[in-house]
Amino acid sequence: MGLEYVRISPGFERYMPKDYVDLVQYGQFGKQVDVQQLGQFKELVEEHPMCAGCFMAYFIRVFYAALPNPEDTIVIGTAGCARLALSQAAVPFIYGNYGDTNAVASGLKRALTIRFPDKVKDVVVMAGDGGLIDIGFGMTMHSWFRREKFTTIMVDNEVYGNTGGQESGMSPKGVQLKMAPKGKQFDKINAVELAKVAGCVYVAKLSPTNPKRIAKTIRRAILAARHFGPTFIHAYTSCNIEYSIPTEKVLEDARKREKQDFGFYEWMTDEVKEYFEEIEKKTEEVKA
Repeated sequence: MGLEYVRISPGFERYMPKDYVDLVQYGQFGKQVDVQQLGQFKELVEEHPMCAGCFMAYFIRVFYAALPNPEDTIVIGTAGCARLALSQAAVPFIYGNYGDTNAVASGLKRALTIRFPDKVKDVVVMAGDGGLIDIGFGMTMHSWFRREKFTTIMVDNEVYGNTGGQESGMSPKGVQLKMAPKGKQFDKINAVELAKVAGCVYVAKLSPTNPKRIAKTIRRAILAARHFGPTFIHAYTSCNIEYSIPTEKVLEDARKREKQDFGFYEWMTDEVKEYFEEIEKKTEEVKA
């Protein structure tokens, strides 16, 4: 982790794979990129085995482009669709047992703080609704109770997409799925309010229809976690297979859900708000 680790030793460029040389020369390491430039620089993730039209894959692509310091970031995931792309990225990835990602992240963040006291090392958990709010509920909540300084991102496809289509706590009430033919009997869990009550200092909910807003939200969550405590993003990332959404209508579905129940929402503590106002003011001064 770090630019000194990423850079190629002088004289070894011709022995390294071209993809890696391009990543170092034309990628994000040590630079800030704009998500509107996607396709104009060497991205951190370019190939994945996810389903055609998967909106989670699109969200993950924007996520990596939004990282403030990818060379100093570790991503933690678990069983579920997201890890299929996360494990293909040029950013260190740790596969946690199902449900314990936030426990792994807690130990990792503490260890990195001890090992690198003078450097910022970001830890980000990205997992699905099952891994974080169903089976991983206890580990997720207790990391927030302890005020662990890392970011948790839930890519919510509202179903157990890898294991046959069972309902999850995040599936909407009444929805019929392959393994829930009678329809879900209870309401979708309000993860955003749980995060606020449990101690997160920055909480956001979104449907990934606006890449610039996604990037800003991810950066804010990571920056706030560095200094103040746990942060949480709840992202709607449809499962077009289990919900039978035609590939060409995935974006249309995201926009529909944005109007229906995934309108952009952002909450932060007063100290986090003051922090963002200060750094954004400095950014504007630099531009001027």
